[in-house]
Amino acid sequence: MKTRKQAYGNKNIIGKRTEELRKQKGISQKDMVAQIQVAGIDINPTSYSKLEGQLRSATDKEVLAIAQVLQID
Repeated sequence: MKTRKQAYGNKNIIGKRTEELRKQKGISQKDMVAQIQVAGIDINPTSYSKLEGQLRSATDKEVLAIAQVLQID
């Protein structure tokens, strides 16, 4: 499993936990992005990576799609 090269930012509060849960479930970033896109959210791999790294804000629709993909409340 790769480790993060860069420190976390401060643009959101869900990125770090999202990354932890995604890795626990064995989902790659590529697959996570694909599943979020299937849920109707227009997101690209770079944007998703920045979300996990807390380098950009997350929209409410993205948060909902991430929760659905990870099967969490």
